Amino acid sequence: MAGTIVMIHGMMGGAWCWDNYKEFFTDRGYRCYVPVLRYHDMDSWDKPDPRLGVTSLLDYARDLEGEIRQLAEPPLLLGHSMGGLLAQMLASRGLARVLVLLAPAAPAGIWSVTVSDVKTLLLLLRQVSFRRGAFRVAYPAAVYSFLERLPAGKQEEAYQQLVYESGRAALEICCWFLDPRRASRVDPGKVKCPVLVVAGKQDKLTPVSVVKQVADMYQPLVTYAEFDYTHWLIGEPGWEVVAGYVAQWLDDRGVNV
Repeated sequence: MAGTIVMIHGMMGGAWCWDNYKEFFTDRGYRCYVPVLRYHDMDSWDKPDPRLGVTSLLDYARDLEGEIRQLAEPPLLLGHSMGGLLAQMLASRGLARVLVLLAPAAPAGIWSVTVSDVKTLLLLLRQVSFRRGAFRVAYPAAVYSFLERLPAGKQEEAYQQLVYESGRAALEICCWFLDPRRASRVDPGKVKCPVLVVAGKQDKLTPVSVVKQVADMYQPLVTYAEFDYTHWLIGEPGWEVVAGYVAQWLDDRGVNV
C-alpha cells in the first residue's frame, strides 16, 4: 500500500504551492494530502481575517496535528520553508513516519539571519506590524527573495497567488529570542524517524549555512543534500530534479510499500 504524504506550505502560501509535487508523487502511487494553514484559504487580494496577524506557529501546528491524527497511518511529512519548521514541530510530537524538509525555516536556537541575507530580511519584513498585523510582501521583494529564477510571466503568476501572513508567526521565526514562549522550539531528541534535509545553494531566505545547522540537529538520522536552486526549489525550472531525489530517497527506505 502506498504511503501518505502531508505537504505543508510556507509563508503566504496555499495548496497551490504543491501542485507540481502533488502530481509528481500521486503518479508514483502516494496519497497526497495538502492542508491549507489557518486563514490562508483566501483570494490573494482579499482583506485578511483580522485574527491572522496574531496567529502563532503553535496555532498552525495545533490545526495540522488535529488533521494528521485523523489519518489511518502516520504520514510522511513534507515541508517547505515555514512548512518545514511546522513539519519538525509535528515530527517531535511523534506524528511522522518520515520527515522531508525542503529549505526549512530554522527552529528557535539557530541564528537564521546571516550577513548575506540581511537585505532579504529587511525587504520582506519592513511592512510587518509584529504586534497586530498581517503582511504580504511587495512584488520586487518577492522576486528578489525567492521568485527570481522563474520566467518573468511566471513570477507575476506566482506572486498573484501569495496571500497575507501572520506577523506574529514571522516574529516567532525570525526573532525567536524575543518570544518568551519560544513557539518555534523543537526538541530534536523526540524525532525518531528518518530525516531528509535539502538546501538550495542560491537560497537567500534559508541559506545553506542555516539549513546545515537544521540538518545537524537530527544526526544520526539525517541525510543532507544541496542543489543549485533558490528558496523556491519546489517550483522553479528544474524542480523535478529535487523531487526525483526525494522520491529515490524514499524508495531506498521502502516508504512507498
